Amino acid sequence: MDRWTALDTEGELLTRRQMIAYGRRFARAGRGAWYSFAIEVVWQFLVQTTRFRVRGSRHIPKTGGVLVASNHLSFADPATLTAFCLAAGRVPRYLAKASLWKLPVLGAVMRSGRHIPVYRGAATAAEAYRDLVASVRGGECVAIFPEGTFSDDPDGWPMRGKTGVVRAALETGAPVIPVANWGTHHLLPSTAKLPRPLPRKTVELIAGPPVDLSDLVGRELTREVLEEATARIMAAITDLLGSLRGERPPVAA
Repeated sequence: MDRWTALDTEGELLTRRQMIAYGRRFARAGRGAWYSFAIEVVWQFLVQTTRFRVRGSRHIPKTGGVLVASNHLSFADPATLTAFCLAAGRVPRYLAKASLWKLPVLGAVMRSGRHIPVYRGAATAAEAYRDLVASVRGGECVAIFPEGTFSDDPDGWPMRGKTGVVRAALETGAPVIPVANWGTHHLLPSTAKLPRPLPRKTVELIAGPPVDLSDLVGRELTREVLEEATARIMAAITDLLGSLRGERPPVAA
């Protein structure tokens, strides 16, 4: 019988058997049938093609509204970030293009997982923002990529973040947990159409303590306030990534 806890192997490179045990810890309540099916299928692929090294999952609160903010390098990032959140006891919801809801299978996954559609246009964007705030206030864990797209930094360091989703953190007062996700770009480069499963890739994830935004919560959401909050979140993510890579992040210009 496998007996494994996050603390037992914190920071270790997981074996395939430990990866299987890690998946058994995933939160299951509230996933919905189609989202749950997608999670299980993708996780079996990750078990065969990756080895995880995880740290800091204790920083993700077990209950209550929370935003989990990660850097973004690959289409595989949502899969690995989802696994990290699930093992911490939370089912992550995502903001995603509304067009995905129209696809036959993926649309069912998005509806099942209670993800948040984002439409183009000022009025519909405001509607998506309201849905995001409502989701956080309703106690959900919402995973976000503040950069809004893949980093174009040649060395993979995070870019400047966008201020949109920060509004939800400042309006609700929900904690923002920074996460660094590294290695997915080797499994599925942003320019590749198919994964590169061989040899098995190392994927590392680390979460840090909540970003301190306490002095900004409740203030008028001016551009200066939003940019300051976003800069703090991106700085926390970048510092975590530096610790994963054993490198000093570049100094912002």
